[in-house]
Amino acid sequence: MSDPRALIVHNRHRWVGGEERSVELHAEALAEAGVEYRLLERDSAAAGPRRAARSLLSGGYQPEEVGAAVREMGATVAHFHSFQPLFGARAMLAARDAGARVVVHLHNFRLFCAISVAFRDGAPCFRCRGRNTLPGIVRNCRGSVPEAVVYGIGLARQQPGVFAAADRFVAPSAFAAAQLVRLGLPEGSVEVVPHYLPAERLAESSAADVGSYAIAAGRFAPEKGFELAIEAAALSGVPLRIAGDGPLAEDLRRLAEELKAPVEFAGLLPRAELDGLMGGAAMALVPTVGTESFGFAALEAMGAGLPVLASDSGALPELVGEESCLPRGDVAALAERMRQLWDQTELRRAEGGALLERAKDEFSRARFTERVLALYARL
Repeated sequence: MSDPRALIVHNRHRWVGGEERSVELHAEALAEAGVEYRLLERDSAAAGPRRAARSLLSGGYQPEEVGAAVREMGATVAHFHSFQPLFGARAMLAARDAGARVVVHLHNFRLFCAISVAFRDGAPCFRCRGRNTLPGIVRNCRGSVPEAVVYGIGLARQQPGVFAAADRFVAPSAFAAAQLVRLGLPEGSVEVVPHYLPAERLAESSAADVGSYAIAAGRFAPEKGFELAIEAAALSGVPLRIAGDGPLAEDLRRLAEELKAPVEFAGLLPRAELDGLMGGAAMALVPTVGTESFGFAALEAMGAGLPVLASDSGALPELVGEESCLPRGDVAALAERMRQLWDQTELRRAEGGALLERAKDEFSRARFTERVLALYARL
């Protein structure tokens, strides 16, 4: 496959997050490398619950659209990012029948977990394994019994088709790859391709020493641990700005008011404004209580030259380094570390500078493109 042509297939979700950004970056990397590609997307928000349910149970709808796209552009690779519920295993099989090799990029645990993040009751949860998705139904992980049943049945039905169609699975971290194998991915079928930041998103140097607040950014979901960031800000007295939105938005605002924490909510910001907010920060908090399969918020903070205070959870230690991680859920340790960095401006600059260099060296577009094209060549 010396001259690959890639069809990128992606099912957009209702809440935009790091996965959508990674698809954009994948396309940008191929374009810069001169690789012909096409992006084929469907949107769960536009499909409606009934179509989504039917699609999940049947293995995806209109798989012939994917096969036609492969034939039309002569694609040698069909690279699936998210594929549930609107594409499914049938789309992969259609791509393969049309002559493309199939790469399945698993950003999370959706192949086995109905809510994808493997988190419930305040802790990581990997009860659903292989085709045994019954725990997700019994525990109603979707928050709706009909949805839980549809996802449980649909995921179990589609696994054999996905395994049959995929030439290769990709995970964004060694942690995610190993966990996916433990959950049921065929041994030796997955390789690691970390996400990256483009050069224009990388600061020239760290300015954390002149930052005037801590920052936390992302989707306001239970597994992200934003309540810990608010509690630590209240305990340490370090001002905190939070950017993002999500289902816990009102709960988080109420918690900040109750604790009289020095917290400002910036809302969901366009990328340029978020970059500006990062540029004025002294440190970034990533207090995940779940199991991050990568951690885009941490990588973006590294690219801004900020020290990152992350949980020792999931892929975060391999992303930011063990030395930047704190015990998961330990508010006192997080607050103490915030206060230390707040009081020592040169330490902030040194740690932020080291993480910036780590981002440039290990998570660059060049490294990503090299890994992806090598994968395509091996197919």
